[in-house]
Amino acid sequence: MDSHLLIKIVHMSAATLALLVFVVRAMTLFVGVQEQQPNPVARKLLVGSQHLAFSLIALTGIILLVMNQFQVQPWFYAKIILFLVLLSSFIKAFKRDDSILLVQRRAGLILGAVAFVAIIILILLKPTFG
Repeated sequence: MDSHLLIKIVHMSAATLALLVFVVRAMTLFVGVQEQQPNPVARKLLVGSQHLAFSLIALTGIILLVMNQFQVQPWFYAKIILFLVLLSSFIKAFKRDDSILLVQRRAGLILGAVAFVAIIILILLKPTFG
């Protein structure tokens, strides 16, 4: 197996893990909520899994970018922006801060879900802009 394919498999596996963690962490905003904070059950495991998934996505993405000699399609830039929106919305939704209302956390979660779906659509369609 060549290295490019191996890196792509790790990248896609990390994205699958990120989607799974996204769904499980989303449930913590609806089940067992304590005051304005998400359900604390398995918080450390979920945070660790989320960090692992997003770190692997970023690392393998950079490696693939270098392997492709920085030649990318125009939709790639939209994917990067949506990935940053996804990270930002996760920070808003799950930050340990009592001043963030549960409604704001859920709004951040919805924004993250829209960004995640948009990334998947971009990957599947690979549109040409312009």
